[in-house]
Amino acid sequence: MVDVIHEVAAQKFIVRQDGKEAVLAYRLEDQQIDFYSTFVPPEFRGQGIAEKLVRTGIAWAKDQSFHITASCWYAAKFLK
Repeated sequence: MVDVIHEVAAQKFIVRQDGKEAVLAYRLEDQQIDFYSTFVPPEFRGQGIAEKLVRTGIAWAKDQSFHITASCWYAAKFLK
């Protein structure tokens, strides 16, 4: 089970494992959020971490009633 941490000041969601970070970064302006980058270290890929980050980020954005966009191709898959 991975825990997603939301670092509001840094505008990112992260998962930390073994001293490394998987990240979903966003930009927030007014009531619009853009998820612009998803990164998972190669050794942690294929474990569903990126999906967990994106689903957590989108759920939070919806709870905040933000208009959601994704310039990151991976995050955009979840908005269709």
